[in-house]
Amino acid sequence: MVEQVLVIPTAILRETGMFHGLTLRHDYYLPRLLQDCHLAYMPRPSAEEDPRFKQIIPYVVLRHGDRVFHYLRGQGGGEKRLRSLRSVGVGGHINPGDSNSLESTACACIDGEVYRQGMLREVAEEIYLESDYHDSCLGLINDDSTPVGQVHLGIVHVFDLRTPNVRRREKVLTASGFAPIQELRAQKDEFETWSQFVLDALAETQD
Repeated sequence: MVEQVLVIPTAILRETGMFHGLTLRHDYYLPRLLQDCHLAYMPRPSAEEDPRFKQIIPYVVLRHGDRVFHYLRGQGGGEKRLRSLRSVGVGGHINPGDSNSLESTACACIDGEVYRQGMLREVAEEIYLESDYHDSCLGLINDDSTPVGQVHLGIVHVFDLRTPNVRRREKVLTASGFAPIQELRAQKDEFETWSQFVLDALAETQD
């Protein structure tokens, strides 16, 4: 079975207001982008090569105080173009299995049941999260400067954890652990571009 992933037309993003990097204006973008009339599922192999569409990716950052969870993507990772890069985000694609039907997505907001179930499923597939947390939306990421970025749109969530009890579940998430945001930012050239944007934004909130 070919994986089906949730997408929106890139043209809708252009009409709403194209941006580069991380925008904190999620209250503006999300209600306009994630409307049922814009959403569709398409085969992932096609979506990965077609910049006319953006795959919707929940990107979850796990934070405890001034420290965030980070890891290195091993050689067995599903996205070959991100292997051997460090990251502070966990998450992935929204699939039809996260809902009985597209019409029931309620994806006009990030609290839509399908979106949230997909996000939590992806997090649970990658890590063991053994802490209570508060979930907030930081913003959206768009980066057309890379082949990966051209076909993905990230929605960045911050899980503020009560305790730093996180363990990797997927073996490809190597060298994982928590580190101060400023320390990781000083090493940000080692990270995928989405993580670089996030580290800058989190560091600014500390200033």
